[in-house]
Amino acid sequence: MSGAWRTTWLLLAFMVVNFADKAVLGLAGPAIRADFGLTRQEFGTAQSAFFALFSVAALGVSLLTRRVRTTPLLLVLVLLWSAAQLPMVWGAAGFGTLVATRVLLGAAEGPSAPVAVHHVHGWFPQQDRALPTAVLLFGAAAGVAVAAPVLSWVITHWGWRWAFGVVGLVGLVWAAAWQIWGAEGPLASQVGKAGESDKGDTVAGEAPAPDGVPLRAVLLSGSFMTAAFGAFAAYWLMSTLLTWTPDYLESVVGWDLDRAGTLVGLGALANGVVLLVHGLIAQRSARRDRIGRRLPAGAGAGLLMVVSGGAVAAFGTVDSMWCKVPLMLGPMTLAMITLTVAMTACARIAPPAQRGVVLGVLTFVYALGGILSPLVLGGMVDRAATVSAGYERGWLLTSGLLLAAGVLAALFCRPDATAKRLGIPESPSPQVLLAP
Repeated sequence: MSGAWRTTWLLLAFMVVNFADKAVLGLAGPAIRADFGLTRQEFGTAQSAFFALFSVAALGVSLLTRRVRTTPLLLVLVLLWSAAQLPMVWGAAGFGTLVATRVLLGAAEGPSAPVAVHHVHGWFPQQDRALPTAVLLFGAAAGVAVAAPVLSWVITHWGWRWAFGVVGLVGLVWAAAWQIWGAEGPLASQVGKAGESDKGDTVAGEAPAPDGVPLRAVLLSGSFMTAAFGAFAAYWLMSTLLTWTPDYLESVVGWDLDRAGTLVGLGALANGVVLLVHGLIAQRSARRDRIGRRLPAGAGAGLLMVVSGGAVAAFGTVDSMWCKVPLMLGPMTLAMITLTVAMTACARIAPPAQRGVVLGVLTFVYALGGILSPLVLGGMVDRAATVSAGYERGWLLTSGLLLAAGVLAALFCRPDATAKRLGIPESPSPQVLLAP
């Protein structure tokens, strides 16, 4: 197996653990609310605490990628987030400890996705990045798919506290594997003084970007702004599903935790399948040099978000589970493609040495969806006349965000045109084995 794909599989496991960590609070939510006597809005506050430093840490650590190699950064991040889970195993740990550990967990996990994507892009040229990026994001779906039934079983048989302990211990196992096999890729951007240089941002085997491409030109481009808004809407949907779907299925539909956890896991698995299929199609198109000649990536992702937004509206308003389940496992999943498109688009328009920073800013923006979604929807449900009416309004709000973001992305997200305007070249294929 080549180093490129060994690294990709390791980072896939990294993302699996990452999103299992995120899913644990939503799965344990009803038991935690019962033990601590919390309203849904108070529980939403605990969930949002995860994002208190998430965006800031994503941006700050991404700035460090110009000074520090991503291999040790990833190791430190996973050690921190694993340590943040373990205090909740202690029986005396209460709501204050839960909030404090979620803040620390968010600070450690916020930079994880942009740093991991930046790291794996150091192993692949531009035309081959869609598939490994999709594989990493599949880890997010797989993390929820694996965590939902496993952690539901742990909660049922061992109690909700051990759900936190299990994911913390698994993170420590991954850290040991990364210490042994983690390595930088041949296209990794320079760090230190070379990475801080404003001129000639290069990596091995890659053509230099033009002198003086300002970061603001990248961040204020239509491609970046619409990609970021699309990712924000997709992450809002993801956070909504992770935080509130178990409670929705129990409180409104009347399912037990095991059935709810199974459906959440199947929904996440469907997300992952969609991401992988899209990654394969995108990479095949890129290798045939068809991107931009037919339907631009932003336009395609935008149209799929519009479809997903319509599906979310239907999911929140129809009563029959025979309709809700296919919607959740089918068209609602299409919004997740925007996360892959946003990351590859923003990497395309960024000079190599600024790629980690640009991905960090992207994460800073889309993670705001994770902060706002638990608070907004929790408040809507608590203030509504009935739980069912509150959730219906929440689903319709989510649908509106997806529709607006999809239209804007379809109209204005054109990464290849933006890169051409900024003078950012594509990277040539390095002399490394890239086939898995």
